[in-house]
Amino acid sequence: MKKVLILFGGNSFEHDISCKSVNFIIDNIDSNIFNYKLVGIDYNNDWYLINYKEKIDSNWKNNNITKIDNIIEFAKNFDIVFPIIHGNTVEDGKLQSMFELCNIKYIGCNSICSLICYDKMLTKLVLEKYNIPQVPYIIYNKNMKLDNIEYPVIIKPCKCGSSIGITVAYNKKEFKKGIKKALKYDKKIIIEKYIKNNRELECAILKNKKRLIISDIGEIINNGKWYDYKRKYVNESKTVISDIDKSIKEQIKKYSSFIFNILECDKLSRIDFLYDLDSNKLYFNEINTMPGFTEISMYPKLINNEGISFKDMVTRILSQ
Repeated sequence: MKKVLILFGGNSFEHDISCKSVNFIIDNIDSNIFNYKLVGIDYNNDWYLINYKEKIDSNWKNNNITKIDNIIEFAKNFDIVFPIIHGNTVEDGKLQSMFELCNIKYIGCNSICSLICYDKMLTKLVLEKYNIPQVPYIIYNKNMKLDNIEYPVIIKPCKCGSSIGITVAYNKKEFKKGIKKALKYDKKIIIEKYIKNNRELECAILKNKKRLIISDIGEIINNGKWYDYKRKYVNESKTVISDIDKSIKEQIKKYSSFIFNILECDKLSRIDFLYDLDSNKLYFNEINTMPGFTEISMYPKLINNEGISFKDMVTRILSQ
């Protein structure tokens, strides 16, 4: 049997989301093929072996756990590491760098790819070189002075996910408040033109050996409101297979495959787009190299829609 080390948690603003995602993975891992151990990383970057079989939640440290003093030596006992961690720690490439230095095999994008994809500024700069359409934007840090802002704008931390720290500003007062909020999460900020009349479209990619499985296009339905953290994880919105025109779907698939390859992604990613209903223009929004696996997450739904069961999806992810 293949020995798998599954990591969750991490010193990340998305720690609790990782706790939800890991339950999906352990619910759907094939115990006839994989023998797994579960290790949680707390906010202090301490590592703990989970010695119980109950569902993981935000209070996982209150249960039967054992502290691991040397995670490198511990991880070397496994055939593969699956870090189901969102945000910094994994999506920024930190853990991958450690694994690469120590010759430990892991699932997902390498350290360089992860860093580029996690930093929205770096992603935008790379994709600009390949003429991938993007919403007009500027990069801001706290030492800059901005004038002549055309509202509304959307304000985002450069390095954060799950819509954390994001604000829509319709005037100068809201703008200042949004900047202050975003700076709590990152020193660099993306300020984009806010496209209110849009459709939020997503494409999932699963690399199975050398073949890319590119999903149909999913859509976020949130009653005309932007897709913030609460609507993502408190179930106030829903995800569906989009009924958008076939030509737009094909364009998204083409862009998604190109972006996945040009950024040198591996194994899995979810690529998000905006479709401006007023101008009929499609824009790249962002890429997620370790997408959510919660019960309402788009990535597993899209792969499942391709006729791949959740258990088969996890098996394919864990297979080299």
